[in-house]
Amino acid sequence: MSGVLQLRGVSKTYLDGADEVHALREVDLTVEAGMMVAVMGPSGSGKSTLLTIAGALETPTAGEVLVAGQPLSEMSRADRARLRRRAIGYVFQDYNLLPGLTAAENVALPLELDGLPARKARTAGLRALEELGLAERAERFPDQLSGGERQRVAIARAVVGTRRLVLADEPTGALDSVNGEAVMRLILSACRSGVGAVVVTHDAQLASWADRVVFIRDGSLVDRTAPRSGPESLLAEEASR
Repeated sequence: MSGVLQLRGVSKTYLDGADEVHALREVDLTVEAGMMVAVMGPSGSGKSTLLTIAGALETPTAGEVLVAGQPLSEMSRADRARLRRRAIGYVFQDYNLLPGLTAAENVALPLELDGLPARKARTAGLRALEELGLAERAERFPDQLSGGERQRVAIARAVVGTRRLVLADEPTGALDSVNGEAVMRLILSACRSGVGAVVVTHDAQLASWADRVVFIRDGSLVDRTAPRSGPESLLAEEASR
């Protein structure tokens, strides 16, 4: 299988004055349809850079990225934007909700931009919000929501519709354990329908829900299968690196 996401020898280097910063070093990663991959590692290790490159928001310095079998390097900027809108659901740490739209309108917007009639888009958006306990907040604007509520709206927007890939950067960071588990259940539900997911998290409990866990340190990836014994072994594994 080719996977919904493939990173082949991906490196990313930034210039910091006269110094080179190697954010990613020859990363290879394949995410199959229906699979959730958790990415763990210390702050500044390259986790967020991996997501922005996988989501066609940045270009690698070297290597190749394929989404749904399509090489991003062969696409125009307009084609990459279209791919992001139609195939990729992205959850940012700062939510990126449009302040002039209600929660329901934020969730429905990607579907409407992709041509779905407004009524059907709204119905799908409301269903996703309901799954995250936000039905009563659907008509609130982002500044009328708590941080945790805004985060759940961003999750609903990422998974609604016919996505091929969901990329989530600390999707449960502002949530308590109950709402964090609700978010993970929604992502898992998307995976059961054939979506591939990459979730960056510091939480070993939530990472243990994934099919695979990869650890990243100083831009280099170490792959392993998620243990079935639970989060304790993940914590021990991360501490040993």
